[in-house]
Amino acid sequence: MTGRLFEPAAEPAPFAGRGPAPSVEILTLSRLRASAASELARPFRPDRHCLVTLTSGALRHSVDFKEHHMGPGQWLWARPGQVQRWGALDRAEGTVVRFATGFLDPDTAIGVCADDPHAPVLRVPASEDHALLRAATTQLQWEHSADRLAAETRQQVLRHLLAVLVLRVAGLPGAVAGPEPSEVYLAFRDAVERDFANTRRLADYAAALAYSPRTLSRATLATAGIPAKEFIDKRVVLEAKRMLACSAMPAARIGQRLGFSSATNFNKFFAQRTGMTPIAFRSEAAALSAD
Repeated sequence: MTGRLFEPAAEPAPFAGRGPAPSVEILTLSRLRASAASELARPFRPDRHCLVTLTSGALRHSVDFKEHHMGPGQWLWARPGQVQRWGALDRAEGTVVRFATGFLDPDTAIGVCADDPHAPVLRVPASEDHALLRAATTQLQWEHSADRLAAETRQQVLRHLLAVLVLRVAGLPGAVAGPEPSEVYLAFRDAVERDFANTRRLADYAAALAYSPRTLSRATLATAGIPAKEFIDKRVVLEAKRMLACSAMPAARIGQRLGFSSATNFNKFFAQRTGMTPIAFRSEAAALSAD
């Protein structure tokens, strides 16, 4: 697969309209409310990581069309390319940390699986973790607001402090524990993530990975609870939903980008798996944003 499947949608942010976003940004939910209230209901697909934690109240935050309910002390980590939508922010206070993909040092990025789109979104700390996470967040916030160092030194300090925070968040358990994935499943999952816009044929993945289709389906059923072919199709549907919700690209063009030979074939594929046409899904997403 070549090129990018999506152009990042503008995200609600205090720096919107002020040129390129900084490599790392830290803000409170109250500041986010004040700066981008009219844009918060719209789905957006940023090309950066988003860490959210609450100090009080409750928050609903949608990531890839799944709503997550957050309480104080919990952490939400949305990855670049995932579609997000804020719920009502008037009943929550907390902190948002957003950072560019390349801002973490390579060792930390690998250690926390920063590029893993399948990592748990919602993390639930144990009681003994709360103080450590608060300390890491506070120190990062303090250095981010301070302006006493040379620009290059300040960036290095922020990079190291962010590494401490994400290492701690990455070590927290997910809200829902799943079975330990097998090597076969992980290889198949990564291959689908890489090539879902090139092929939807299970036989192609089996040949590329040197496993039988039955072996791939057994591994996928054991971990994801669905057959391997359905796993492929669900990934294609997710990408279609992302592009429909966050871009003005015509549905026919989206189908073409996802490897469909015609708009008719794409419409049929999408409708069979979602119960609605691509245009109907886009209209529904727009209506939800207007509510």
